[in-house]
Amino acid sequence: MKLIVAFFKLIRWPNLLFILLTQILFYHCIVLSHESFSMMELVKPEMPFLFLLMSSFFISAGGYIINDYFDLHIDNVNKPDKVVVEKIIKRRWTIILHLLFSLLGVLFALMVSIITKKWIIFIINIVCVFLLWLYSTKYKKKLLFGNIVISALTAWVVFVVYFFAGASLINLKGWTIHIYPYNIKQLFKLTMLYSGFAFVMTIIREVVKDLEDMHGDAQFKCETMPIKMGVSATKVFVAVWIVVCIAALLVVQIYAWQVGWWPSAVYSILFIVLPLVMVFKKLFKANTSKDYNQLSGYLKLIMLMGILSMLFFKLL
Repeated sequence: MKLIVAFFKLIRWPNLLFILLTQILFYHCIVLSHESFSMMELVKPEMPFLFLLMSSFFISAGGYIINDYFDLHIDNVNKPDKVVVEKIIKRRWTIILHLLFSLLGVLFALMVSIITKKWIIFIINIVCVFLLWLYSTKYKKKLLFGNIVISALTAWVVFVVYFFAGASLINLKGWTIHIYPYNIKQLFKLTMLYSGFAFVMTIIREVVKDLEDMHGDAQFKCETMPIKMGVSATKVFVAVWIVVCIAALLVVQIYAWQVGWWPSAVYSILFIVLPLVMVFKKLFKANTSKDYNQLSGYLKLIMLMGILSMLFFKLL
């Protein structure tokens, strides 16, 4: 039982559920429900999408595993009570699990690309595996570079569904899937909206996590923003991005209100914009790792609220 619990901690199961929820909601609430997407009858359309989910699941899990493998010494300083590598799961098994999960993720991506004829899904997912490895071994310790890599990979979680949904699927081994008569331009705008939100929120949260872990990172000569530029400059950087995010969200909500989507606008202001304002205020008062950990939790909850806003495309 202890080994099973450690395994789920290793793969960051709440984060994996978050990724799957994002893709499921985007596909079912936006792609299949938007008024401009007149769907034809679909026979067993879920199997290729299931492959897409499995690809994202395994590649992400492999990334979390290899990150813990290379961060063992830093984690022993920053969060010793959460370390499972070597304490419960041997390091050689973490490498084996990383390789196995990454391979499964790539194979599922290959199956999706074969079905959809969208080879960009297979190619970019392979790139994701290498980027996650390089992030854990090298990029994570570099000023902002690692933060940008993780933010881009988070945005890809949404974008990959766009490529999947925009494909002309074929009949393969009994899966009869008709061509989707999408308004691709409109789908692209919504993809940019949610992937952009994911990118900005992730870079904010990643830098806040750097503030939380700066003491352990400093011992191992990591060149994160708080270490290279100082805490004050890092807080200003985060604050600027929060303001940019709030401003962009307000513009979107004004447009939503004008077209009659006032429930969505009210939801976004109450559960996304106002919490971001709260984080902004708390940011400059934060001084300890516990404070930054709390802010990181708030940001993750705000991201969840943003993803759940996709439900309005299904309800309205």
